[in-house]
Amino acid sequence: MSHKVLLTSREVNIILHRLACQLIEKHLDFSETVLVGIQPRGGFVARRIKQILEKEYNVPEVKLGYLDITFFRDDFRRGDKQLEANKTEIDFIVENKKVVFVDDVLYTGRSIRAALTAIQSFGRPSEIELMVLIDRRFSRHLPIQPDYRGRQVDAINNEKVRVSWQENEGEDSVYIL
Repeated sequence: MSHKVLLTSREVNIILHRLACQLIEKHLDFSETVLVGIQPRGGFVARRIKQILEKEYNVPEVKLGYLDITFFRDDFRRGDKQLEANKTEIDFIVENKKVVFVDDVLYTGRSIRAALTAIQSFGRPSEIELMVLIDRRFSRHLPIQPDYRGRQVDAINNEKVRVSWQENEGEDSVYIL
């Protein structure tokens, strides 16, 4: 399978810093704002954003949770591929909070639709925003758009966007396969 490097480690780092700055511009005070990484791969992005906010921009105590959407997906039990559940870790109330969903790639919008349903188990947020590292903008099945996007990609439907993380694959990079 051939692949093309879309983003190098340096470019991923620059984009993550830009996304963190955009969050600061919009939220300033994070006491009522929480980050929720959509499992599994959005957790890597969310963790990095939290680290950048706290360590490099001195934002105190950014709340971070991880949301598993497996059982809320509309393709659950449809098809031969067995879906594997991940762990939900949200140890705070989202009632009346500003929730920022964080994911690596926005493709059809179905994962975000599932996340919107799943988050209701933890309360009713006052507002929900979406941050993605990669926005595959011409592939949407649902009318969902990101509030914060790292890079827009025009990939043909049979092409895949693969995000690699240092913690998981040994490098930070984005490929089109």
